[in-house]
Amino acid sequence: MARPSPTGVPHRTTQRLAAVILRRCGWRSIYTPPRAAHGIIIVYPHTSNWDFIIGLLFKFAVGLRANWAGKDTLFRWPLRRLFVRLGGIPVNRRARSGLVGSLLEEFSRRDWMWLALAPEGTRARTDHWKSGFYRLALAGGLPVALGFIDYGTRTVGIDTYLELSGDVERDFAVLRDYYATKRGRRPEQAGDIRLQG
Repeated sequence: MARPSPTGVPHRTTQRLAAVILRRCGWRSIYTPPRAAHGIIIVYPHTSNWDFIIGLLFKFAVGLRANWAGKDTLFRWPLRRLFVRLGGIPVNRRARSGLVGSLLEEFSRRDWMWLALAPEGTRARTDHWKSGFYRLALAGGLPVALGFIDYGTRTVGIDTYLELSGDVERDFAVLRDYYATKRGRRPEQAGDIRLQG
């Protein structure tokens, strides 16, 4: 039996297969591995259900051990085991500590955790990003990986990491500049890169 790799992919065959599927579908990957054991991956733009599938293939192809958060009510039989194996973390949004507090507790319990989030919070058009990723990064002192699925160039990847300053205008200017050339499957659905207010 194959031993799990340090990156969390249990079999090299899985890694190779995911890479082949991406290539056959016309996608190329760009990946710079994280240097820290904890952090947040934001994925933008998020305009299609296909993003999840392409993102999972990328995760397996490059050997990235990443998690994602979902409402605890999603993690019920018969899907609970599958979701957890795919990196899902059930979150109780009703908890007194709130979403950010719950996720910070999860980070403190794990030796390795990179949490992937779609800051738009939905595939539908929005005029702002949700602030959760930003508050979580600042509260936990976590680096932010800039993930993307660019249908314009058919490229999926992570190649840039940020340490947020806490200056919202400055940080979001950097984010807008980085994502300016990235195009979702439905470009008209991409949310504005700004916080509400």
